[in-house]
Amino acid sequence: MYTILRVIHISKHVIQINPIIREFGDIVWKKEGDELKLNVDIDDKYDGVYVTIQAKEWTKEIEELVSKLQQPASKRIIGVEEEKSILLSPEEIDYIYAYNRKVFAVIHKQAVEVNMKLYELEELLKGHGFTRFSKSVIGNLNQIHRFELSFNGNLCVYFLSGSKEYVSRKYVQDIKKSLILGVE
Repeated sequence: MYTILRVIHISKHVIQINPIIREFGDIVWKKEGDELKLNVDIDDKYDGVYVTIQAKEWTKEIEELVSKLQQPASKRIIGVEEEKSILLSPEEIDYIYAYNRKVFAVIHKQAVEVNMKLYELEELLKGHGFTRFSKSVIGNLNQIHRFELSFNGNLCVYFLSGSKEYVSRKYVQDIKKSLILGVE
């Protein structure tokens, strides 16, 4: 189980963290019994960015952190609309779905075709808050407005834009955990 830490003190060179109840902002994790201490040192003497992880042992959490740090930051996805290429920002996308061997991104209730496979997009967008909703859908957790449990155990997700999509029962627990605890 994790509790959440938020940056509460910022000096010229060092950022320190303390535990608090979940708030939106800079979020860091603390594992039960093990506190994650984060120090960010900004100084002109450095000629690059260096990340050092110091721990007693290799854990799944450290492995996930290293994996996220190694992922290239994707700024845009190229969509195709009426034979024109358009740039899509991951933050604007509600969900992405596969249908008839094609993949579409939904932005403000409008579907735009994307020339990538769903599993490629899922891996690419993991760091942007996207997760699997069903076999053919990945969704942006940051765009969720509310959700309702349907009669068959599926979850109906309503996005800020007004569009909606269903989460199959297989993925409901993972999404609940991601939304409540902030972990993937």
